[in-house]
Amino acid sequence: MEKPTVSILIPTLNAASVFENCLKSISVQNYPKDKIEIIVADGGSSDNTVEIAKRYGAVVVENKLKTGEAGKAAALKACTGEFAALIDSDNILPDSEWLSQMIEPLLKHAEAVGSEPWKYIWRKEDGFIDRYCALIGMNDPFVMFLGNYDRVNLLTGKWTEVEHYEEDMGDYLLLGLDRRGVPTIGANGTVFRTEFLKSRVKGDYLFDIDILAKKIKDKGSVKFIKVKNGIIHTFCGSDVGKFARKQRRRVKDYLFHLNEKKDREFSWGDMDLSGKNPWGMVKFVLSCILVVPLLVQMLVGLFKRFDIAWFFHPVACWITLWVYGTGRVGGYFKSAELSREGWGQ
Repeated sequence: MEKPTVSILIPTLNAASVFENCLKSISVQNYPKDKIEIIVADGGSSDNTVEIAKRYGAVVVENKLKTGEAGKAAALKACTGEFAALIDSDNILPDSEWLSQMIEPLLKHAEAVGSEPWKYIWRKEDGFIDRYCALIGMNDPFVMFLGNYDRVNLLTGKWTEVEHYEEDMGDYLLLGLDRRGVPTIGANGTVFRTEFLKSRVKGDYLFDIDILAKKIKDKGSVKFIKVKNGIIHTFCGSDVGKFARKQRRRVKDYLFHLNEKKDREFSWGDMDLSGKNPWGMVKFVLSCILVVPLLVQMLVGLFKRFDIAWFFHPVACWITLWVYGTGRVGGYFKSAELSREGWGQ
């Protein structure tokens, strides 16, 4: 079967410290080179990010709005491939067959709009925060309490707790997602049919939460594929300060866009498709205050796979509670995207 063309969409901003590892992993894919285009949407990097991108043959476009979501939208407008792979600059494709593994199920199931790895890959050599995130299958521990995560979580043994239809096809799962909820699908190695993606993204931002939710609101359900492979995410290394900054960026931007419909067809405030556990927020807050539930989760994790990275779990939850709590209160007085001036990966 002839391989289809694939566009790799990568938003960047001062990502030189991690970017070469990402591009190198793309360059060694066992996939026809003339079938791959790399579109880098740069937000005005002051380091050598753009130089690295051009060294690997990437097309570089401008991302005036600087954010990752705006960068994805800018790259999407420039891409020409039949499929669009959303890869972040801090992602690493784990082996040379990764791209083929993501595309092949989509060729077998024309009804599926996209595919995504079902786990983050744990590596001994990574920093303890990256290892912790790989173990819980997410970069935000709050999402674990909500249950709408989208990667394998060692504590629960599930890749999501959102109710859905699922058929095991061997190397991948064929999903039916509907009005019961949508996991946080759409980043770190997600592949979409380009035509589908462009039909959902009309403005200056490509938000993960919008893509499948819009399809479900229109049609009632959507088919999707979870491939039983993984992707490496060099999120924060062992830098606790970076983890806190990224959590702050997440909550500030979320609150800014929560009811800002702009050129989107509906605001997040109008959308009830998250599949969130209604008691998740309460459980998260109480667990952080009482401490014991977090320690129990930490001990369960240590028993399932021993790694000192589990000791970061209570700290990650406390940081998240503080940042999200103060961000929510501050959002009542001043709502704005977090400035990217001087930002680095």
